Amino acid sequence: MAKFFITTAIDYVNSRPHLGTAYEKVTADVIARYKRLSGFDVHFLMGNDEHSQNVYKKAIEEGFHDNPVGYCDRMEREFRAVWDELHCSYDDFIRTTQPRHRVAVQKMAQACYDAGDIYEGVYEGWYCVSCEAFKQEKDLVGGKCPEHPTLTPEWIREKNFFFRLSKYQDALVRLFRETPSVLEPDVRRNEILRLLEAGLEDISVSRAGQLWGIPLPFAPENVVYVWFDALINYVTAVGYGEDEARFKTWWPADLHVIGKDITRFHTVIWPAMLMSAGIAVPRQVFGHGWIQYGGQRMSKSLGTSVDPSEAAKKFGPDPLRLYLVKEIAYGGDGDFTWERYQERYNVDLANNLGNLVSRLSTMAEKYRGLTLAPDGAPGRLASVAADALTRYTASMDRFALHDGAAAAFSIVDAANEYIAQTAPWQLAKDPANEARLSGVLFDVAEAIRVAAVLLLPIMPTSAAEILRRVGENRDPGELRLERDGRWRDKGRRKIVKGASMWPRAEDKTVEETTQPIAPATPAPAVDTRITIDDFMKTELRVAKVLEAEAVPKSKKLLKLKVDVGEPEPRQILAGIAEAYQPDQLVGRTIVIVANLKPAKLMGLESNGMVLAASLEGGAPQLLAVAEGIPPGTRVR
Repeated sequence: MAKFFITTAIDYVNSRPHLGTAYEKVTADVIARYKRLSGFDVHFLMGNDEHSQNVYKKAIEEGFHDNPVGYCDRMEREFRAVWDELHCSYDDFIRTTQPRHRVAVQKMAQACYDAGDIYEGVYEGWYCVSCEAFKQEKDLVGGKCPEHPTLTPEWIREKNFFFRLSKYQDALVRLFRETPSVLEPDVRRNEILRLLEAGLEDISVSRAGQLWGIPLPFAPENVVYVWFDALINYVTAVGYGEDEARFKTWWPADLHVIGKDITRFHTVIWPAMLMSAGIAVPRQVFGHGWIQYGGQRMSKSLGTSVDPSEAAKKFGPDPLRLYLVKEIAYGGDGDFTWERYQERYNVDLANNLGNLVSRLSTMAEKYRGLTLAPDGAPGRLASVAADALTRYTASMDRFALHDGAAAAFSIVDAANEYIAQTAPWQLAKDPANEARLSGVLFDVAEAIRVAAVLLLPIMPTSAAEILRRVGENRDPGELRLERDGRWRDKGRRKIVKGASMWPRAEDKTVEETTQPIAPATPAPAVDTRITIDDFMKTELRVAKVLEAEAVPKSKKLLKLKVDVGEPEPRQILAGIAEAYQPDQLVGRTIVIVANLKPAKLMGLESNGMVLAASLEGGAPQLLAVAEGIPPGTRVR
């Protein structure tokens, strides 16, 4: 079985993770789960970076004066709790205070020293305390660190040991020129090539006068600089220094997933360290973008962070995972707001995927007693699913996770359209359509099954539940993309009914603003305005016209059958006959008032009201709705 070793950056534990940190872990987990689904033997590594002076200071502040590791123990539990809540399927969680890491760090430091690449010298320059990194003058913006613009770097002069990074400049340039895939996306690789072409300087690999860290084996009065220490975690985790057979099995890493702000460390310093120690370099590094909050970089120091646990609790971990994957082009920057999060939850899950699963189970129960079987050749959904699988695989293989999610949802969209076009409720009225009805319902169930298989890496718990509801009884871990992501046109399916997976989220009503008291007047006008509470009682929803016909003996009324995202269409009588012919309306997307009590007009029941506008005495004009908004979407 092919192996795939994937890692994320390890995190400082001076505070809890924010949503930007969670973005990296979730997307790496999606890749790891996709590789498992594709048949790979995956080793997924996450962990914490604990030999930071910022971590040490925080431990002292928290009262762990004599036991900073005790503080790190507590933070490990907090970090793991968040990652477990977000369904991160890591196979190993490394900490840089573990004995196995001490062994690996000292072995690599000694190997680089023996190669003549570590020497003693004096460093003088700017140091960013928050980054725990030395900064050249050209790296500062207005005298500030670009990653921490609220902090002023310190000028430091100290005796250190240095690594001959400059020695590996030509080798690194060759690496990127000959194997461009070693760093993705292209914009990151171009940045690093420009850095390399500008020349490299040797870097400090030790700090003197500190006890918090791993001592250099050849100069134990010095501890290994936190960045040199941290990078080595990737080889520690697969046995470097302790288990040579295991190390040979898993190294080199197939993919390091890291933030764009630490690309230089992972694609310049890290491969140079490995070259010096005689170890193969990683096969690929992916530098993802930042997730912003309302247009600002998500940062604890800037006060623009979002707690991932809070975001996960709002709608559940899987809706959050879907948002992070589907709404942000992987490799670029993205944005998060609570309003956008709720909007996408309603559109993608409550109105679209969740509604599709509910409609299927309702129709399967009503027309086929929850047991479905194919009858004849599959319809067009089979080709839709095949095309989606091809696009999904190509996208996920190149880590275009957002395109992979879109490919899966293209099946969902097509299935909803297929229901509207085939109208199972109409087929059920004629016994001659029995076979056709069976085929339609089976095809919808099969489309849902394929979409759920593709969504397993992104929404693991929800996709597993959907698979159960459409009759897939195997453990999701046993499924394989090549086999189970393909259309099946045989076998009976036992559909399982269940509660709504994603109930629609409604905005909380806004409290009325207190108005200043106006001077009394002899005859105040009556205020006919309604409150926001009154308005919120009205449900305006998008609907698609399936059928339209004239109402006998009426010059104004048309009888419409509309899809409002419910198991069966509604009948609405609309006074628009003077402006529209019935054949002009079929297929049109309109807006209706969805929560009116049924009314009788011309002896026919009307279950809703169509919204239209008209000038005084003019013909009514239907409100326009943008393409692509599915039936049932609430209008606000």
